[in-house]
Amino acid sequence: MFKIFIIEDDRGLVTLLQDYLHKFGYETQAVRDFEAVRTEFEQFAPHLVLLDVNLPKFDGYYWCRQIRGLSTCPILFISARDGKMDQVMALENGADDYITKPFDYEIALAKIKSHLRRAYGSYAGGGTERSLTVSGLMLDVERLVLSRGSAKIDLSHTEAKILDELMQKAGTLVTRDRLLEKIWDDQAFVDDNTLNVYVTRVRKKLSALDIADGLQTVRGQGYRLCENWEEA
Repeated sequence: MFKIFIIEDDRGLVTLLQDYLHKFGYETQAVRDFEAVRTEFEQFAPHLVLLDVNLPKFDGYYWCRQIRGLSTCPILFISARDGKMDQVMALENGADDYITKPFDYEIALAKIKSHLRRAYGSYAGGGTERSLTVSGLMLDVERLVLSRGSAKIDLSHTEAKILDELMQKAGTLVTRDRLLEKIWDDQAFVDDNTLNVYVTRVRKKLSALDIADGLQTVRGQGYRLCENWEEA
């Protein structure tokens, strides 16, 4: 049974979410102490997190960063803040998706199922070890780790999906449509800006491994991962 941790201070919404998710066999727990979100997360050890932006004490972006320091589990924001920068900030702080309130419960459920499949189910690799290597850069697909020499860096599930596609086709163009299809093919709608944010995050991960200009933008078309690159 998948476990979902809900970080939301609207108790009415929490009750509705829990009742709805329980119908589909999910175990849920809502945060009790908004000063101890990290501790409650560790104790519950969920497979996925639903997280609001506006919270008592610290905002959702803060808790998203805290959780990312502990886990690569999918994190989905659910918030009434529907501005583009709110969504960008969520992704920049480690979230995997953003749902705006008011929302359709069926769409929210579809997104939850999609991220759980990608993280643990039919899209997650089935437990078979798989890695890709391009010019000394190695992606451990199952462990969500990117490494070069002795240096390693953790990835989110979405970052790993993007790098998986780019590394499989290193040196050739991967279109934006192909990346969107690969990563979000079963979701109802994705703002095109979301891909821009994730590509920026991938570039930062490459830079952290001293790879400069490793990911090229082909204007109006897509991206190309270089097979040879300069040191950052």
